[in-house]
Amino acid sequence: MTIAGSILVLGLALLSCVADGALRHHIGLSDRRSLIYGSGAAVTVFDVTKHGAKADDKTDNAEAFIQTWRAACDSGAPAKMVIPGGTFLTSPVVFQGPCKSTEPIVFEVQGNVKATTDLSEYSSEQWILFEIIDGLTLNGGGTFDGQGSAVWKYNDCHQNKECQPLPSSIKLSKVKNAFVHEISSVDSKYFHMHVTSCNSISIHNINLTAPANSPNTDGIHISHSDGVHVTSSKIGTGDDCVSIGQGSTNILISQVFCGPGHGLRYKCIRLLTSSLFLDWTYTSVGSLGKYKNEEDVSGIVVTNCTLFNTTNGVRIKSYAASDPSQALNITFKDITMDSVKNPIIIDQKYGSRNGAPSRVKISNVHYQNIKGTSTSDVAVSFSCSSLVPCQGVELVDIDLAYIGQKANMPLSASCLNANIVKSGGKQNPGCN
Repeated sequence: MTIAGSILVLGLALLSCVADGALRHHIGLSDRRSLIYGSGAAVTVFDVTKHGAKADDKTDNAEAFIQTWRAACDSGAPAKMVIPGGTFLTSPVVFQGPCKSTEPIVFEVQGNVKATTDLSEYSSEQWILFEIIDGLTLNGGGTFDGQGSAVWKYNDCHQNKECQPLPSSIKLSKVKNAFVHEISSVDSKYFHMHVTSCNSISIHNINLTAPANSPNTDGIHISHSDGVHVTSSKIGTGDDCVSIGQGSTNILISQVFCGPGHGLRYKCIRLLTSSLFLDWTYTSVGSLGKYKNEEDVSGIVVTNCTLFNTTNGVRIKSYAASDPSQALNITFKDITMDSVKNPIIIDQKYGSRNGAPSRVKISNVHYQNIKGTSTSDVAVSFSCSSLVPCQGVELVDIDLAYIGQKANMPLSASCLNANIVKSGGKQNPGCN
Protein backbone atom coordinates (compact mmCIF):
# COMPACT_ATOMS: atom_id res chain seq x y z
CA MET A 1 0.00 0.00 0.00
CA THR A 2 1.81 3.03 -1.13
CA ILE A 3 0.38 6.39 -0.13
CA ALA A 4 1.73 9.86 0.45
CA GLY A 5 2.05 10.02 4.13
CA SER A 6 4.10 8.28 6.72
CA ILE A 7 2.97 5.30 8.41
CA LEU A 8 3.55 3.47 11.58
CA VAL A 9 2.58 0.05 10.47
CA LEU A 10 0.83 -1.98 12.99
CA GLY A 11 1.29 -5.31 11.30
CA LEU A 12 -1.37 -7.62 12.38
CA ALA A 13 -3.10 -10.24 10.36
CA LEU A 14 -6.37 -10.71 12.11
CA LEU A 15 -8.61 -13.68 12.25
CA SER A 16 -11.74 -14.61 14.09
CA CYS A 17 -13.37 -11.74 15.88
CA VAL A 18 -16.82 -10.74 17.19
CA ALA A 19 -17.08 -7.55 19.22
CA ASP A 20 -18.50 -7.53 22.73
CA GLY A 21 -21.41 -5.19 23.06
CA ALA A 22 -21.02 -4.00 19.48
CA LEU A 23 -23.71 -1.65 18.34
CA ARG A 24 -26.33 -3.17 16.07
CA HIS A 25 -28.80 -0.64 14.91
CA HIS A 26 -29.77 -2.30 11.66
CA ILE A 27 -32.62 -0.56 9.88
CA GLY A 28 -35.29 -2.91 8.60
CA LEU A 29 -35.58 -3.07 4.85
CA SER A 30 -39.21 -4.15 4.63
CA ASP A 31 -40.85 -1.60 6.90
CA ARG A 32 -39.45 1.76 5.82
CA ARG A 33 -42.54 3.82 6.35
CA SER A 34 -42.70 2.95 10.03
CA LEU A 35 -39.07 3.81 10.70
CA ILE A 36 -38.97 6.50 13.33
CA TYR A 37 -35.97 8.65 14.29
CA GLY A 38 -35.18 9.92 17.75
CA SER A 39 -37.08 13.11 17.02
CA GLY A 40 -40.25 11.08 16.40
CA ALA A 41 -40.37 11.98 12.70
CA ALA A 42 -40.84 9.25 10.09
CA VAL A 43 -38.06 8.81 7.58
CA THR A 44 -38.53 9.82 3.95
CA VAL A 45 -37.17 7.29 1.46
CA PHE A 46 -35.33 8.49 -1.65
CA ASP A 47 -35.00 5.63 -4.16
CA VAL A 48 -32.32 6.07 -6.81
CA THR A 49 -34.51 4.43 -9.47
CA LYS A 50 -36.99 7.30 -9.03
CA HIS A 51 -34.20 9.63 -10.12
CA GLY A 52 -33.26 7.73 -13.25
CA ALA A 53 -30.89 5.04 -11.99
CA LYS A 54 -30.95 1.77 -13.94
CA ALA A 55 -29.91 -1.63 -12.61
CA ASP A 56 -28.76 -2.88 -16.01
CA ASP A 57 -25.03 -3.25 -15.27
CA LYS A 58 -24.14 -0.89 -18.14
CA THR A 59 -25.65 2.56 -17.53
CA ASP A 60 -23.41 4.98 -15.63
CA ASN A 61 -25.62 5.95 -12.68
CA ALA A 62 -23.36 8.62 -11.17
CA GLU A 63 -25.67 11.50 -12.06
CA ALA A 64 -28.78 9.70 -10.78
CA PHE A 65 -26.99 8.84 -7.53
CA ILE A 66 -25.93 12.45 -6.98
CA GLN A 67 -29.43 13.76 -7.73
CA THR A 68 -30.91 11.31 -5.24
CA TRP A 69 -28.36 12.27 -2.60
CA ARG A 70 -28.98 15.96 -3.02
CA ALA A 71 -32.73 15.46 -2.69
CA ALA A 72 -32.26 13.42 0.50
CA CYS A 73 -29.50 15.55 2.03
CA ASP A 74 -31.26 18.85 1.33
CA SER A 75 -34.74 17.71 2.34
CA GLY A 76 -34.45 18.91 5.93
CA ALA A 77 -36.34 15.83 7.13
CA PRO A 78 -35.03 12.46 8.35
CA ALA A 79 -33.98 10.83 5.08
CA LYS A 80 -32.82 7.53 3.65
CA MET A 81 -31.29 7.10 0.22
CA VAL A 82 -31.90 3.59 -1.12
CA ILE A 83 -30.08 1.67 -3.82
CA PRO A 84 -32.41 -1.32 -4.32
CA GLY A 85 -31.61 -4.83 -5.55
CA GLY A 86 -29.86 -5.21 -8.88
CA THR A 87 -26.48 -4.17 -10.29
CA PHE A 88 -25.85 -0.44 -10.65
CA LEU A 89 -22.75 0.68 -12.54
CA THR A 90 -21.24 4.02 -11.59
CA SER A 91 -18.18 6.16 -12.23
CA PRO A 92 -16.77 8.19 -9.30
CA VAL A 93 -19.35 9.97 -7.14
CA VAL A 94 -19.17 12.43 -4.24
CA PHE A 95 -21.86 12.45 -1.54
CA GLN A 96 -21.26 15.76 0.15
CA GLY A 97 -22.83 17.42 3.16
CA PRO A 98 -23.63 19.08 5.36
CA CYS A 99 -27.17 17.76 5.25
CA LYS A 100 -30.07 19.83 6.54
CA SER A 101 -31.75 17.33 8.86
CA THR A 102 -30.61 17.07 12.45
CA GLU A 103 -31.01 13.29 12.22
CA PRO A 104 -28.38 11.02 10.64
CA ILE A 105 -28.87 10.44 6.94
CA VAL A 106 -29.12 6.77 5.96
CA PHE A 107 -27.42 5.42 2.85
CA GLU A 108 -28.89 1.96 2.30
CA VAL A 109 -27.35 -0.32 -0.32
CA GLN A 110 -29.45 -3.40 -0.96
CA GLY A 111 -28.05 -4.32 -4.37
CA ASN A 112 -24.64 -4.28 -6.03
CA VAL A 113 -22.85 -1.04 -6.83
CA LYS A 114 -20.17 -1.68 -9.45
CA ALA A 115 -17.28 0.62 -10.38
CA THR A 116 -16.35 1.57 -13.91
CA THR A 117 -12.89 0.40 -15.02
CA ASP A 118 -11.73 3.31 -17.23
CA LEU A 119 -9.06 4.93 -15.06
CA SER A 120 -9.26 8.16 -17.06
CA GLU A 121 -12.59 8.77 -15.29
CA TYR A 122 -10.88 8.85 -11.89
CA SER A 123 -9.41 12.29 -11.31
CA SER A 124 -9.16 11.83 -7.54
CA GLU A 125 -8.02 9.11 -5.18
CA GLN A 126 -11.35 7.41 -4.57
CA TRP A 127 -14.43 5.96 -6.24
CA ILE A 128 -17.14 6.66 -3.61
CA LEU A 129 -16.60 9.68 -1.36
CA PHE A 130 -18.67 10.72 1.67
CA GLU A 131 -17.52 14.08 3.00
CA ILE A 132 -18.46 16.85 5.42
CA ILE A 133 -21.32 14.92 7.03
CA ASP A 134 -22.35 14.93 10.69
CA GLY A 135 -24.53 11.83 11.19
CA LEU A 136 -24.34 9.04 8.61
CA THR A 137 -25.50 5.42 8.54
CA LEU A 138 -24.18 3.27 5.69
CA ASN A 139 -25.83 -0.15 5.61
CA GLY A 140 -28.27 -2.39 3.73
CA GLY A 141 -26.57 -5.73 3.11
CA GLY A 142 -25.40 -4.77 -0.39
CA THR A 143 -21.99 -4.86 -2.08
CA PHE A 144 -19.54 -2.35 -3.52
CA ASP A 145 -17.60 -4.01 -6.36
CA GLY A 146 -14.45 -2.09 -7.28
CA GLN A 147 -13.67 -4.31 -10.30
CA GLY A 148 -10.03 -4.11 -9.34
CA SER A 149 -9.01 -7.16 -11.36
CA ALA A 150 -9.32 -5.05 -14.52
CA VAL A 151 -6.72 -2.50 -13.37
CA TRP A 152 -4.39 -4.11 -10.80
CA LYS A 153 -1.87 -4.65 -13.59
CA TYR A 154 -1.38 -0.86 -13.72
CA ASN A 155 -0.30 -0.70 -10.07
CA ASP A 156 3.49 -0.31 -10.12
CA CYS A 157 3.87 1.16 -6.64
CA HIS A 158 6.02 -1.77 -5.55
CA GLN A 159 8.78 -0.56 -7.86
CA ASN A 160 7.97 3.09 -8.58
CA LYS A 161 8.16 5.49 -5.64
CA GLU A 162 6.52 8.20 -7.73
CA CYS A 163 3.57 6.02 -8.70
CA GLN A 164 0.01 7.26 -8.85
CA PRO A 165 -2.07 5.07 -6.50
CA LEU A 166 -5.23 3.58 -7.92
CA PRO A 167 -8.53 4.85 -6.45
CA SER A 168 -9.82 3.46 -3.18
CA SER A 169 -13.38 2.14 -3.15
CA ILE A 170 -15.00 4.04 -0.26
CA LYS A 171 -13.62 7.11 1.46
CA LEU A 172 -14.98 8.95 4.48
CA SER A 173 -13.50 12.43 4.83
CA LYS A 174 -14.47 14.97 7.48
CA VAL A 175 -17.34 12.74 8.60
CA LYS A 176 -18.56 12.67 12.21
CA ASN A 177 -20.87 10.29 14.07
CA ALA A 178 -21.10 7.58 11.42
CA PHE A 179 -22.14 3.95 11.68
CA VAL A 180 -21.10 1.61 8.86
CA HIS A 181 -22.50 -1.89 9.08
CA GLU A 182 -23.81 -4.85 7.08
CA ILE A 183 -22.12 -3.97 3.80
CA SER A 184 -19.54 -5.77 1.65
CA SER A 185 -16.73 -4.58 -0.58
CA VAL A 186 -15.05 -6.83 -3.14
CA ASP A 187 -12.04 -6.41 -5.42
CA SER A 188 -11.19 -2.81 -4.61
CA LYS A 189 -8.74 -1.15 -6.98
CA TYR A 190 -6.73 0.06 -3.98
CA PHE A 191 -7.94 0.37 -0.37
CA HIS A 192 -11.42 -0.95 0.30
CA MET A 193 -12.13 1.82 2.80
CA HIS A 194 -10.23 4.95 3.78
CA VAL A 195 -11.26 6.89 6.89
CA THR A 196 -9.53 10.27 7.20
CA SER A 197 -10.13 13.46 9.18
CA CYS A 198 -13.11 11.81 10.88
CA ASN A 199 -14.49 11.59 14.42
CA SER A 200 -16.63 8.98 16.16
CA ILE A 201 -16.85 6.31 13.47
CA SER A 202 -18.19 2.81 14.18
CA ILE A 203 -17.51 0.09 11.60
CA HIS A 204 -19.22 -3.16 12.47
CA ASN A 205 -20.05 -6.44 10.77
CA ILE A 206 -18.69 -5.66 7.32
CA ASN A 207 -17.06 -8.01 4.80
CA LEU A 208 -14.07 -6.92 2.70
CA THR A 209 -12.46 -9.32 0.23
CA ALA A 210 -9.90 -9.40 -2.57
CA PRO A 211 -7.48 -12.05 -3.86
CA ALA A 212 -4.25 -12.65 -1.96
CA ASN A 213 -2.20 -11.41 -4.91
CA SER A 214 -4.15 -8.16 -5.38
CA PRO A 215 -1.76 -5.23 -4.73
CA ASN A 216 -2.38 -2.67 -1.98
CA THR A 217 -5.98 -3.76 -1.38
CA ASP A 218 -5.91 -2.89 2.31
CA GLY A 219 -9.19 -3.45 4.10
CA ILE A 220 -9.50 -0.25 6.14
CA HIS A 221 -6.96 2.56 6.34
CA ILE A 222 -7.40 5.13 9.13
CA SER A 223 -5.57 8.46 9.32
CA HIS A 224 -6.00 11.85 11.02
CA SER A 225 -9.03 10.52 12.88
CA ASP A 226 -10.22 10.13 16.47
CA GLY A 227 -12.54 7.54 17.96
CA VAL A 228 -12.71 4.94 15.19
CA HIS A 229 -13.91 1.47 16.21
CA VAL A 230 -13.67 -1.55 13.89
CA THR A 231 -15.44 -4.60 15.30
CA SER A 232 -16.85 -8.00 14.38
CA SER A 233 -15.88 -7.88 10.72
CA LYS A 234 -14.35 -10.21 8.12
CA ILE A 235 -11.44 -8.90 6.08
CA GLY A 236 -9.40 -10.93 3.61
CA THR A 237 -7.36 -8.97 1.08
CA GLY A 238 -3.98 -8.81 -0.66
CA ASP A 239 -2.54 -6.49 1.97
CA ASP A 240 -3.32 -5.23 5.48
CA CYS A 241 -6.68 -5.85 7.01
CA VAL A 242 -6.54 -2.60 8.98
CA SER A 243 -3.84 0.05 8.74
CA ILE A 244 -3.65 2.98 11.12
CA GLY A 245 -1.82 6.07 9.95
CA GLN A 246 -0.53 9.35 11.20
CA GLY A 247 -2.73 11.55 13.35
CA SER A 248 -4.89 8.64 14.51
CA THR A 249 -5.99 8.58 18.15
CA ASN A 250 -8.28 6.43 20.27
CA ILE A 251 -8.63 3.57 17.80
CA LEU A 252 -10.13 0.20 18.73
CA ILE A 253 -9.75 -2.94 16.62
CA SER A 254 -11.66 -5.84 18.16
CA GLN A 255 -12.76 -9.23 16.99
CA VAL A 256 -11.90 -8.85 13.34
CA PHE A 257 -11.51 -11.97 11.22
CA CYS A 258 -8.62 -11.66 8.77
CA GLY A 259 -8.28 -14.51 6.31
CA PRO A 260 -8.00 -17.41 6.03
CA GLY A 261 -6.27 -18.36 2.81
CA HIS A 262 -4.25 -15.27 2.00
CA GLY A 263 -1.24 -16.49 3.85
CA LEU A 264 1.96 -14.51 3.79
CA ARG A 265 0.45 -11.51 2.08
CA TYR A 266 -1.16 -10.45 5.31
CA LYS A 267 0.28 -8.24 7.94
CA CYS A 268 -3.00 -7.10 8.91
CA ILE A 269 -3.19 -4.26 11.33
CA ARG A 270 -0.76 -1.51 10.78
CA LEU A 271 -0.34 1.50 12.84
CA LEU A 272 1.09 4.18 10.72
CA THR A 273 2.25 7.64 11.18
CA SER A 274 4.80 9.73 9.54
CA SER A 275 7.72 9.73 11.52
CA LEU A 276 5.13 7.36 12.31
CA PHE A 277 4.73 6.38 8.76
CA LEU A 278 1.50 4.67 8.17
CA ASP A 279 2.63 2.01 5.92
CA TRP A 280 -0.03 2.17 3.38
CA THR A 281 1.86 0.09 0.98
CA TYR A 282 3.26 -2.35 3.39
CA THR A 283 1.99 -3.87 6.58
CA SER A 284 2.38 -3.88 10.33
CA VAL A 285 2.24 -1.09 12.87
CA GLY A 286 3.67 1.95 11.43
CA SER A 287 6.00 2.83 8.63
CA LEU A 288 6.72 5.85 10.58
CA GLY A 289 8.99 8.70 9.81
CA LYS A 290 8.90 8.70 6.04
CA TYR A 291 7.59 12.25 5.67
CA LYS A 292 8.09 15.57 7.38
CA ASN A 293 5.83 17.02 10.09
CA GLU A 294 3.73 13.95 10.58
CA GLU A 295 1.31 13.78 13.48
CA ASP A 296 1.64 11.34 16.36
CA VAL A 297 -0.30 8.13 16.75
CA SER A 298 -1.66 7.27 20.21
CA GLY A 299 -4.33 5.38 22.08
CA ILE A 300 -4.45 2.25 19.91
CA VAL A 301 -5.99 -0.97 21.22
CA VAL A 302 -5.97 -4.23 19.26
CA THR A 303 -7.70 -6.99 21.19
CA ASN A 304 -9.31 -10.41 20.94
CA CYS A 305 -7.99 -11.28 17.49
CA THR A 306 -6.29 -14.20 15.79
CA LEU A 307 -3.55 -14.00 13.16
CA PHE A 308 -3.41 -16.98 10.83
CA ASN A 309 -0.54 -17.89 8.50
CA THR A 310 0.75 -14.31 8.29
CA THR A 311 4.18 -12.85 7.65
CA ASN A 312 3.92 -10.55 10.64
CA GLY A 313 1.86 -10.61 13.75
CA VAL A 314 1.84 -7.36 15.73
CA ARG A 315 4.41 -5.05 14.22
CA ILE A 316 5.49 -1.46 14.74
CA LYS A 317 7.89 0.03 12.25
CA SER A 318 9.47 3.37 11.46
CA TYR A 319 11.83 4.62 8.81
CA ALA A 320 15.49 5.21 9.52
CA ALA A 321 16.67 8.84 9.43
CA SER A 322 13.13 10.06 10.10
CA ASP A 323 11.88 13.38 11.42
CA PRO A 324 10.79 13.39 15.09
CA SER A 325 7.36 12.04 15.98
CA GLN A 326 5.78 9.63 18.45
CA ALA A 327 3.88 6.38 18.62
CA LEU A 328 2.63 5.83 22.13
CA ASN A 329 0.05 4.12 24.29
CA ILE A 330 -0.42 1.05 22.10
CA THR A 331 -1.89 -2.19 23.43
CA PHE A 332 -1.96 -5.64 21.86
CA LYS A 333 -4.03 -7.85 24.10
CA ASP A 334 -5.46 -11.37 23.93
CA ILE A 335 -3.94 -12.16 20.54
CA THR A 336 -3.65 -15.68 19.12
CA MET A 337 -0.87 -16.38 16.61
CA ASP A 338 -1.47 -19.35 14.31
CA SER A 339 1.57 -20.14 12.13
CA VAL A 340 2.87 -16.57 12.09
CA LYS A 341 6.41 -15.88 10.84
CA ASN A 342 7.19 -12.79 12.94
CA PRO A 343 4.74 -12.74 15.86
CA ILE A 344 6.03 -9.68 17.77
CA ILE A 345 8.23 -7.13 16.03
CA ILE A 346 9.39 -3.52 16.29
CA ASP A 347 11.55 -2.41 13.35
CA GLN A 348 12.95 1.13 13.44
CA LYS A 349 15.37 0.59 10.57
CA TYR A 350 12.70 0.20 7.94
CA GLY A 351 13.74 1.27 4.46
CA SER A 352 17.46 1.36 5.21
CA ARG A 353 19.82 -0.76 7.24
CA ASN A 354 22.69 1.74 7.10
CA GLY A 355 21.05 5.16 7.45
CA ALA A 356 20.89 7.49 10.42
CA PRO A 357 18.76 6.24 13.34
CA SER A 358 15.04 6.82 13.45
CA ARG A 359 13.78 9.75 15.51
CA VAL A 360 10.36 8.26 16.03
CA LYS A 361 9.87 7.80 19.75
CA ILE A 362 7.97 4.60 20.59
CA SER A 363 6.72 4.34 24.16
CA ASN A 364 4.16 2.63 26.39
CA VAL A 365 3.63 -0.41 24.22
CA HIS A 366 1.87 -3.31 25.94
CA TYR A 367 1.91 -6.92 24.77
CA GLN A 368 -0.47 -8.90 26.95
CA ASN A 369 -1.58 -12.51 26.66
CA ILE A 370 -0.12 -13.32 23.26
CA LYS A 371 -0.10 -17.02 22.53
CA GLY A 372 0.19 -19.48 19.68
CA THR A 373 2.76 -20.69 17.15
CA SER A 374 5.66 -19.13 15.24
CA THR A 375 7.23 -20.40 12.01
CA SER A 376 10.41 -18.45 12.83
CA ASP A 377 12.78 -19.26 15.67
CA VAL A 378 12.96 -15.52 16.54
CA ALA A 379 9.45 -14.88 17.83
CA VAL A 380 10.13 -11.52 19.52
CA SER A 381 12.26 -8.99 17.65
CA PHE A 382 12.74 -5.43 18.92
CA SER A 383 15.11 -3.33 16.79
CA CYS A 384 14.56 0.08 18.32
CA SER A 385 16.30 3.35 17.56
CA SER A 386 19.72 3.95 19.12
CA LEU A 387 18.87 7.67 19.25
CA VAL A 388 15.46 7.36 20.92
CA PRO A 389 15.24 3.84 22.36
CA CYS A 390 11.83 2.28 22.90
CA GLN A 391 10.52 3.11 26.36
CA GLY A 392 7.96 1.39 28.55
CA VAL A 393 7.66 -1.85 26.58
CA GLU A 394 5.63 -4.37 28.60
CA LEU A 395 5.56 -8.11 27.97
CA VAL A 396 3.01 -10.06 30.00
CA ASP A 397 1.99 -13.69 29.42
CA ILE A 398 3.86 -14.38 26.18
CA ASP A 399 3.55 -18.06 25.29
CA LEU A 400 4.66 -18.98 21.77
CA ALA A 401 5.84 -22.31 20.34
CA TYR A 402 8.11 -22.92 17.35
CA ILE A 403 6.68 -25.00 14.50
CA GLY A 404 9.16 -24.14 11.73
CA GLN A 405 11.26 -26.43 9.60
CA LYS A 406 14.41 -26.32 11.73
CA ALA A 407 14.40 -29.40 13.90
CA ASN A 408 14.80 -28.91 17.65
CA MET A 409 15.28 -25.17 17.28
CA PRO A 410 14.51 -23.24 20.49
CA LEU A 411 12.58 -19.98 20.32
CA SER A 412 14.53 -16.82 20.96
CA ALA A 413 14.03 -13.08 21.41
CA SER A 414 16.19 -10.26 20.05
CA CYS A 415 15.78 -7.02 22.00
CA LEU A 416 17.94 -4.09 20.84
CA ASN A 417 17.59 -0.61 22.39
CA ALA A 418 14.32 -1.57 24.11
CA ASN A 419 13.53 -0.69 27.71
CA ILE A 420 11.43 -3.58 29.00
CA VAL A 421 9.62 -2.15 32.02
CA LYS A 422 7.66 -5.14 33.18
CA SER A 423 7.47 -8.80 32.44
CA GLY A 424 4.92 -11.06 34.03
CA GLY A 425 3.51 -14.52 33.66
CA LYS A 426 5.07 -16.93 31.21
CA GLN A 427 7.79 -15.49 28.97
CA ASN A 428 8.42 -17.78 26.02
CA PRO A 429 10.43 -16.18 24.63
CA GLY A 430 11.31 -13.16 26.74
CA CYS A 431 13.84 -10.35 26.53
CA ASN A 432 16.87 -10.65 28.77
